[in-house]
Amino acid sequence: MDNPPSGRLLGLAAILFLALTMPGSAQDADRKSFRWGTDPTGGAPFIYADPDGKFIGFEVDFAEYLSKRIGRKSEFVKGDWDKLPQLLDQPVNDEEGIDAVLNGYEYDADLSRKYHPSRPYYVYRIQLLAHKDDDTIEDWVDLVARKGKPAKSVGVLGGTAAHAYLNARFQKRIDLKINPDVATVIGLVKDKRLEATVQDSPAARYFLREIPQLKSVGEAVKPGFYVLYMRKNDPKLLAAIDDAIRDGVRDGTLKAIYDKYGLWNEDQERLAYWASKPWPPAEADLTSDAKDDKTAERKSPLPRLAWELAEAALMTIKLSVLSFPLAMGIGLFVAVGRVFGPRWLGTPLGIYVEVVRGTPLLLQLYSMFYLLPPALAWLDMQGVWLPITSLSPLQAGVLGLALNYSAYEAENYRAGLLAIPRGQMEAALSLGMTPLTAIRCVIVPQAARLVIPPVTNDFIALFKDTSVCSAILITELTRKYNELYNFNRDYIVELVFITGGLYLLMSYPLALAARSLETRLSVHKTGGKP
Repeated sequence: MDNPPSGRLLGLAAILFLALTMPGSAQDADRKSFRWGTDPTGGAPFIYADPDGKFIGFEVDFAEYLSKRIGRKSEFVKGDWDKLPQLLDQPVNDEEGIDAVLNGYEYDADLSRKYHPSRPYYVYRIQLLAHKDDDTIEDWVDLVARKGKPAKSVGVLGGTAAHAYLNARFQKRIDLKINPDVATVIGLVKDKRLEATVQDSPAARYFLREIPQLKSVGEAVKPGFYVLYMRKNDPKLLAAIDDAIRDGVRDGTLKAIYDKYGLWNEDQERLAYWASKPWPPAEADLTSDAKDDKTAERKSPLPRLAWELAEAALMTIKLSVLSFPLAMGIGLFVAVGRVFGPRWLGTPLGIYVEVVRGTPLLLQLYSMFYLLPPALAWLDMQGVWLPITSLSPLQAGVLGLALNYSAYEAENYRAGLLAIPRGQMEAALSLGMTPLTAIRCVIVPQAARLVIPPVTNDFIALFKDTSVCSAILITELTRKYNELYNFNRDYIVELVFITGGLYLLMSYPLALAARSLETRLSVHKTGGKP
């Protein structure tokens, strides 16, 4: 006898439930994509968007090849370049978790202690690039200051082998500018706002071909290997990726991918050698110029790291001390204009406050440093007289922070001005003061006393917001922390405590000073009675 329809439906539902929940099901297979972490903002030739918005690049093609070989679907996960290994610490099935880091990551002995490095898939060298019109840079030694000429400004991607090489070879003898975006640094050299940049050979070869204003300088140095980093507790995936790389080297698949982007060169012949050797190698098996400069440091680096962080804290203080008085002055002008000025002045000042408060500080700094100078240069070419035609990173940082915080200070001061009774202004005018004198001598001093707490809070917040200036080539405390962390991952706890302690040392005295000032003003107002 046939089962009733309801019985058949229940049976099908049970079968479907088991099929979806059993290991190896179709759902599980779909979930088993090969998730690789990358930072698309790094640009060509690793991963970048074509005119149609599709992501391409030699590592995109390489990931597609690996995915097909291991029977999975390629899926890239976006992240900040220097934080990609942290995504390996997320659960595999988490929406941010990844199976591998694949984004121009160099083989690093320290990083390999925590994560498993794959076999090398590309051999790179470090190349110095400069503008073709700059005949003062013809070799690496031309970067340092000499004969009364200042050190050259050199842009580099933080946390890379190129960064480590510059630190080891030149230490503080060059003007090093750290930036997380290769394409941005290249553009600054093209526009002559940076004098040189040091890049890995894939990026150098690509941009030399795409931007005729660039030239390679000196000899490419310090060969090394690009590898994937993966979890050590996934041996099946590790073996499959290594086998795919080995086969891709031997059958010419990798050569075809690199030829497509103009990246194949004689250095890649070394991939065949390492395809048949144990990996990862012992340090003694690497050539001396491919070894990590950090291996030479045997004693604890903490004293040196703490000193470098303290030096970076001075830049944080410099940015804060220069920008906040400007913010206070601009904010006071805006507040007075809105409260006591005519409507034709109050309306645009109100729009200024809302626009500045309603847009991110990072976007404002980008506009100040990357968009304003070209506009100033264009106006200068049109014959318009301007006091400046360009902005240094420090100038842009100070101006950007000042304008951003001026909007918040304007609201603080406006609240203070509105809190003063109208009778104060009327009394001042009755004594023969002009409105401007009454505002300056009577109203503003009283309002300033009221806004000390919020203004102090903003000053303390400014110390922390200076970290955003790292996006415009300024190395302040947070930027230095990120830089040191990339090269000293075993000391992350110590670096966090030192950095946090420095911020506390800078901000807490301000809170004490503000509290003391509030008490003194309160005593003065009450005639000596607290």
